[in-house]
Amino acid sequence: MLTRHSRLRNLAIGAAPVVALLAVACFAPLPFAVAQPGPTANVLGNDEGKPVITISGAPTRPTTGQLRMTTIVATGPDQDVGISDVVDGWFRTDRAVMPRDSVYPGGGSEKEISAHNQAQMKQSQDAASVAALGYLGLSPDKVKVELHLADVGGPSAGLLFTLGIIDKLNGNGSGGDLTGGRTIAGTGTISDSGDVGAVGGVALKTQAAARDGATVFLVPKAECSDAESELPKGLRLVPVTTLKGAVSALQALQKGDPVPSC
Repeated sequence: MLTRHSRLRNLAIGAAPVVALLAVACFAPLPFAVAQPGPTANVLGNDEGKPVITISGAPTRPTTGQLRMTTIVATGPDQDVGISDVVDGWFRTDRAVMPRDSVYPGGGSEKEISAHNQAQMKQSQDAASVAALGYLGLSPDKVKVELHLADVGGPSAGLLFTLGIIDKLNGNGSGGDLTGGRTIAGTGTISDSGDVGAVGGVALKTQAAARDGATVFLVPKAECSDAESELPKGLRLVPVTTLKGAVSALQALQKGDPVPSC
């Protein structure tokens, strides 16, 4: 039978490994990435002194309003994330803690991931040009589109690039701006045929949009619930599944007609 003194001593000895494990957990890197709202860019404007959208072979029109593509920024694949970062992220609405493999599914070094993201951006830009010209019935052999946006990778700006091309060439189809003079933000991939795809991180992107003055956010319909989870006050969600639907929604918004909602 243990005396009280012996029990305390054994308790202290027994607790030592637990304390050691907790200490290791506090300082050891964890397989997570922490993301937060990133910069936005007006695709109707300039980036680094150069127009984001340059079109040749067809007349373009001046535009008002803004079409802002949105981003998130995340800790790098080689950056350590500790338990304090994870706990902090869980309790903040402007942070998201995600498994590192979901942010960087292909693995690889930071340089390799950057190259992959740039390749996805190029594919997105090519698809945006094809989708926009196809929507307007213009030949890609006659009309050339050049897209420039530095330091941004991935495919999620596809929808906004496409809408920007349409606005510069055709506006709302009735002589006005597709934006109606508003600051419109959004996210979504685009296919050559005009289908809009999900991208992830929309709850953080809505915060970036509101921070930079947007009042309307175009969101892939499949991600409505994620977008609503931390929706900033004053930001209206408009779900879309196709380019045609996105253009129709923006036209209806200007006319005061019913607009889809999440």
